[in-house]
Amino acid sequence: MPILILLVLVVLAVVALIPISIIQRYRLGTSRQRARGWLATINLAGLALSVVLFLTSAAVTNFWVPDALLYTAAGLGTGCALGLVGLWLTRWEPGLDALHYTPNRALVLAVTLVVTARILYGFWRGWATWRAGVDEGSWFVAAGVAGSMAAGAVVLGYYLAYWIGVRRQIRRHAARPLRRL
Repeated sequence: MPILILLVLVVLAVVALIPISIIQRYRLGTSRQRARGWLATINLAGLALSVVLFLTSAAVTNFWVPDALLYTAAGLGTGCALGLVGLWLTRWEPGLDALHYTPNRALVLAVTLVVTARILYGFWRGWATWRAGVDEGSWFVAAGVAGSMAAGAVVLGYYLAYWIGVRRQIRRHAARPLRRL
């Protein structure tokens, strides 16, 4: 019994920490950062794997939820376009020894709000499904899965395009000739 109580407390603690983690995500996402090649490479590898797995799961989900793959692909394309806009709006600060960048606050806020909305939708969906019960089928509960997947794809596409651009800027900065003062 104490293990069950501990498990419930851990789940409640994680749920309680979600707002703090979202605020920290925004604060870190809008701060001036040093562009590191190894970090960009790790992020790109992880995001590429995530995109492949997400598209695969959308293809499987498409058997039960109509247009899930279509919405996911559209969300991924929209996210990539937003990532390109984000790169264009990012403030790049080349230095003698390092490249620094500051992402655009408005786009970071928009992506953070998409993540927040998706988390809230997940909580709502779980609650509504639990209330509907197993025997009562509700179209209202079943609606929105494809849209939720599209929201996740927007976030993945944004960060994939953004980190490709960061990696490209790092390579461009490293290849430039040094200027003497």
